[in-house]
Amino acid sequence: MFESLSDRLSSVFDRLRGRGALSEADVRAAMREVRIALLEADVALPVVRDFVDRVTEQAVGQQVLRSVTPGQQVVKIVHDALVEMLGSDESELDIDVTPPAVAMVVGLQGSGKTTTTAKLARRLSTKDRKKVLMASLDVNRPAAQEQLAVLGTQTQVATLPIIAGQQPVEIARRALQAARLQGYDVLLLDTAGRLHVDQALMDEMKAVAEVARPNEVLLVVDALTGQDAVNVARSFSEQVDLTGVILTRMDGDARGGAALSMRAVTGKPIKFAGTGEGIDKLEGFHPERVAGRILGMGDVVSLVERAAETIQAEEAEALAKRMAKGQFDLNDLRNQLRQMQRMGGLGALASMLPGMKKMQGAINAAADDKTLVRLDAMIGSMTPRERARPELMNAKRKIRVAKGSGTTVQEVNRLLKMHQEMATAMKKIRKMGGLGKLGALFGGGGMGLPGGGLPGGGALPPGGLPGLPGGGGGGAPFNLPPGFDKFIKK
Repeated sequence: MFESLSDRLSSVFDRLRGRGALSEADVRAAMREVRIALLEADVALPVVRDFVDRVTEQAVGQQVLRSVTPGQQVVKIVHDALVEMLGSDESELDIDVTPPAVAMVVGLQGSGKTTTTAKLARRLSTKDRKKVLMASLDVNRPAAQEQLAVLGTQTQVATLPIIAGQQPVEIARRALQAARLQGYDVLLLDTAGRLHVDQALMDEMKAVAEVARPNEVLLVVDALTGQDAVNVARSFSEQVDLTGVILTRMDGDARGGAALSMRAVTGKPIKFAGTGEGIDKLEGFHPERVAGRILGMGDVVSLVERAAETIQAEEAEALAKRMAKGQFDLNDLRNQLRQMQRMGGLGALASMLPGMKKMQGAINAAADDKTLVRLDAMIGSMTPRERARPELMNAKRKIRVAKGSGTTVQEVNRLLKMHQEMATAMKKIRKMGGLGKLGALFGGGGMGLPGGGLPGGGALPPGGLPGLPGGGGGGAPFNLPPGFDKFIKK
């Protein structure tokens, strides 16, 4: 998300950083480019005007012009202004009330309300350990209630039984009663949508709200619709007492105009962002982290959170023990590569790492995550004995593996060389006293960031960032496996 805006802003700030001193004319010229970049990203004109005026006023101050690093100072000012535009602080759901907490999900048809309701239910039940009940109030769209029931089965979240002929207000009343009697923590009401905002829709929302008295009224809008999404949000906020917004299809929105305009125009916080079709692809919206990604500063906190969510604890502990002994075979390498896939692939990882923005384009174009699939196919084409003892791989075996995996002998050779370099690194670590001693050199931690932790106290999983072989002792968050660049370049 935000790729085009991020690229434009990165080029503007790269030029500023390259200068020893900045004049007022330099700053104003840069701000003009920032203005154009925001408008091209489909950010609302009043929002752009206010943003640029505020940043320019601070950036032409003597504090910046006389700063030792004026370029960095301007970037910081823009970063802080972006965070303020996006909503300053992340906004959590108000569900810590006397059960059941009620959340109404509203929006137009086609914005993804029903799927988002299921994603939200899954997040609440797995991450927050809440007992959730979903109920569909959509009696207009064919099979809408059945769709939510199917999604409920997939996410293992209870749905209210369907009674034909009931109207939305009756369903809401029955759902509330069921949630109270059966001890549910959260009740999610998936309301009906329309092709466009009309008074009948709004009247129905108000009638349901009077019965359910929701703690949260969440508006679902499609980020790809840009300014239309903002207009829809404005229309709903004028009629219904919204508490927050959920943006869907954020993974396909390279411009990001809807996200950047939404808070400023509606005054309502963006609480979640849909980042894919998978039922688990719903992320909390963190303004500071998003601003960091836009400006190419990375988002290591989200990276570690994603690692913690996807890590297989038993695998990590077993690998850490083997690494401590200097052991590392092709099965271990395969587990690491699969962990990278579970975390979203190369492109997603690159977007979260500071200084990796430029590399992300090369990764997406050259590798496109098919690299991980090819590597896994090659390892899968080997026998269990060959995976445990890679030194057995002679010319004849390499030809067989290449044919079995649809790759070339040269690729098999590169895989084996990459493994050899990693195995050598493991032996060197063992000679230095193992992972514990190595971590102590950097303040006592794992193989991830120096000290094994994050600024602000966030802890890393055992062995550093899972799926990211190579650690990062030299101050970088992690290194890709030795030799991995050869696959990317190909």
